[in-house]
Amino acid sequence: MDLNTYQTQALLTDQVPGTSDDETAAALIVPMLGLAGETGQLLSEYKKHLRDGAAHRLFKDRVSEELGDLLWYIANVASKFGLDLDQVAEQNLYKVRARFAPTSAQAPERDSEFPDVERLPRQMTIRLAEEPGSGPRPKVRMTINGEGIGALLGDNAYDPDGYRFHDVFHLAYAAILGWSPNLRAFLKRKRKSRPLLDEVEDGGRARIIEEGVSALAFDYARKHSFLEGISEVDYGLLRTIQSMTSHLEVGEATAADWERAILEGFAVWRQVLANGGGEILVDLDARAISYLGAP
Repeated sequence: MDLNTYQTQALLTDQVPGTSDDETAAALIVPMLGLAGETGQLLSEYKKHLRDGAAHRLFKDRVSEELGDLLWYIANVASKFGLDLDQVAEQNLYKVRARFAPTSAQAPERDSEFPDVERLPRQMTIRLAEEPGSGPRPKVRMTINGEGIGALLGDNAYDPDGYRFHDVFHLAYAAILGWSPNLRAFLKRKRKSRPLLDEVEDGGRARIIEEGVSALAFDYARKHSFLEGISEVDYGLLRTIQSMTSHLEVGEATAADWERAILEGFAVWRQVLANGGGEILVDLDARAISYLGAP
């Protein structure tokens, strides 16, 4: 039986018909309470299974029954919100695949049709080091092939927290997502041969959004041991980042892509912070960022 057929037939047995707009709201509250109640029943059956083991012979039958009741209430709530259960299921599969599906082996090439001078290098070694004599609070210089790129960066916080090394995150976005308008600007690889694209994708607004993403992820990481020993990022954060970037070329990046970029970026950032800088390999073909060693 397909989900749409089930949804239609389940609705014929509804004892509190109506829509989500009913003044009494009973038409919606009853099935919502039913979802909570049947979830409790399912947990109760599992509790009995843990307690009684093989003696609870009807365990699978009871689980099947409770899952069926849950499905009925889900179908009922969907009907009262005017939702198609088949579409709900399809959207959910799209969501979980985008959240957990393996990412491709290479970072996307977003500039393959542009001249070499407007393309991000597919491999590069970047050096981050604290600048001698930069003041009482250390500032960091980023260089490539001995040439300084970007600006000197401090923590910009009352308590030193290592944000001065946050250019690592731009490198991670480039390596994993093939995207970093800030790194393009630092390397003078903006796509000026197409003025509108340059304005939208490589311009000031896109750069501010990227900085916002970095700051948002950093704030989250600060509250979670800077992601030390953590293998998953909160899905709410990933959805917020996807919403912030949805109108840009990186809008096609999945939650899994962003999670990988954040986790691998912080893995390198922690090593850079511990050593006061170092060399970083950015490889878009291998979709990888790695720490090569102390400065």
